[in-house]
Amino acid sequence: MINTSRKITIAIDGYSSCGKSTLAKAIAKELNYVYVDTGAMYRGTALYCHRLGLAHAQSPDIEQIVQELPNIQISFQYNPETQQSDLFLNGENVEKEIRTLEISQLVSPIAAIKEVREKMVDEQRNMGKEGGVVLDGRDIGSVVFPNAELKLFLTAQPTIRAERRRKELEEKGENVSLDEVLKNIEERDYLDTTRKESPLIQTEDAVVLDNSFLTREEQLVWVLDKIREILG
Repeated sequence: MINTSRKITIAIDGYSSCGKSTLAKAIAKELNYVYVDTGAMYRGTALYCHRLGLAHAQSPDIEQIVQELPNIQISFQYNPETQQSDLFLNGENVEKEIRTLEISQLVSPIAAIKEVREKMVDEQRNMGKEGGVVLDGRDIGSVVFPNAELKLFLTAQPTIRAERRRKELEEKGENVSLDEVLKNIEERDYLDTTRKESPLIQTEDAVVLDNSFLTREEQLVWVLDKIREILG
């Protein structure tokens, strides 16, 4: 049994397509915590900019994007059909749109913009200020919640991550090649780890989980053991 009387903050960082969101949702469900998909927040922002023609893969129109930030409202609403929270952009459910490969190719450059990150970080901190929350992203343990009681850093072999992502896209009706997905993952890894604003890093106090050859169930058991150590 896990002592649930004390509510902690669980920060999950790591590379794209490592299953961070899947694991975070499972942890939140097990502990009855709130799950915040921070990656979806950046995807929603990228979609908004894309619709205005501002989100170019290599050189987004930073000045115009910064001016548009006050017009971007991000929120989550529970979907009883999927039993998960969908992302809403200015009141519109865009959960399906933000998961396409097209948006995946645009999100890292948008997320690298200082003002975008500042806006999203403020909102994330507000969502998790009371504890009892699980957040996943690229800078949760390093920037958003540096004092989180549990910090996880997820990694997996690039080819395995690409295959997982390709299957996920195929299930949603998007036909893409493994090479195309692998290229996107490698590009995102480079952008995420080398950007100036809040790059993806493994903090010294993070616990590393390489899930290349672990099932979802095995990952959850592993993490719950870590949580038991913290909560007693």
